Amino acid sequence: MSPAEEVIKYANKLNTENLSALRSGNISIRYNDGFLITPSGVKYSSLKNEDIVFVSLDGKFEEKKMKPSSEWRFHKDIYLNKREANAIVHAHSTHATAVSTHGKSIPAFHYMVALAGGNDIKCADYATFGTEELSQNIIKALENRKACLMSNHGQVAFEKNLNKAFELAQEIENICQQYINALKIGKPKILSDDEMIKILEQIKNYKKE
Repeated sequence: MSPAEEVIKYANKLNTENLSALRSGNISIRYNDGFLITPSGVKYSSLKNEDIVFVSLDGKFEEKKMKPSSEWRFHKDIYLNKREANAIVHAHSTHATAVSTHGKSIPAFHYMVALAGGNDIKCADYATFGTEELSQNIIKALENRKACLMSNHGQVAFEKNLNKAFELAQEIENICQQYINALKIGKPKILSDDEMIKILEQIKNYKKE
């Protein structure tokens, strides 16, 4: 499978796995001295290899081809700031988006919060989509993390390949659904920082290839 085909495969999964409806969300993969990303405003079911846009790490792309996703800036900045990032999934998943509207981090109400890389899941401050401001807010929220919420927007996750990045985005969505349900009962118990240190160490070996 070519890199462009892989991007298309996971873009379609945004719809089929209910992580993002219709044209929302975007997918990218690190490629040569830049990255391949889904185009702006195109139904994923109609994507062809030639529709996938290459963007260099200095933010350049071919004007003659389809425009890259309007969110290409934060993909670029994640690749520049996170050497371990080889793939990025951005989704407007239902529960993550709902939680993001409160603009707060998700605390360690469940140990699986550690999958994002720390003892909570940060929420990036709101800024208009596609802007440099939003990109910088996301980079800040991703400090020592590989996933975060985006206030009044959705979520973003990165990993060493697209399969892992997509699965992490699914995990974030599931955690957000659990958090919403927990809050319906009352204020959930939060695991201590000491406990989360233990969890973070153990979770390193949680998932194999």
